[in-house]
Amino acid sequence: MTKCLYHNYWVYIITNKPKGVLYIGVTGGIDDRMERHIAGEGSVFASKYKLKRLVYFEEFQYIEDAIKREKQLKNWHRQWKINLIEQLNPNWDNLWKPLGFDVDPETSSG
Repeated sequence: MTKCLYHNYWVYIITNKPKGVLYIGVTGGIDDRMERHIAGEGSVFASKYKLKRLVYFEEFQYIEDAIKREKQLKNWHRQWKINLIEQLNPNWDNLWKPLGFDVDPETSSG
């Protein structure tokens, strides 16, 4: 059995609108995780507040580093999180695009 030399893990922030409700998560598969959020199956909290807009993410090689960063961000003040998002995504654009689709997940049914 061959071990993978590089894994991808992501810490991400999703919301329902600019400066809306924020959800911070960690995943080993951002595409699958976002598809689950779009379908309302990502988490109870994200589903309750209809959080489907990916506004920030960071990539990590090691899950331990991703989890550490997720915990750090969850402990931040709300304004710090907003500042972090707006440094890289000032318009709060949806950064996730479904693989193989040119459809805006916020306007698609499902």
